Amino acid sequence: MEMSVGIVNIDEDLHDQLRRASKVSFRSINAQAAYWIKIGMLCETNPTLGFAEIVERELRSAGVSARPLAVVTHDEAA
Repeated sequence: MEMSVGIVNIDEDLHDQLRRASKVSFRSINAQAAYWIKIGMLCETNPTLGFAEIVERELRSAGVSARPLAVVTHDEAA
């Protein structure tokens, strides 16, 4: 359940970065900020895990199972 609990004050540069990142990731600015906050919290509470490991665990816990991509070598791509 999501709820609006207040306003977070951030500087203009960070807001600009949020706006740009939200376009790339197809999220609203608020959703992008919430994503960064959650990932940051998970990184701080799990300092031995890398970003990819954290995202993989979150996806798995949500029931998402994506197959790994096949590795294409330079010779196969030509």
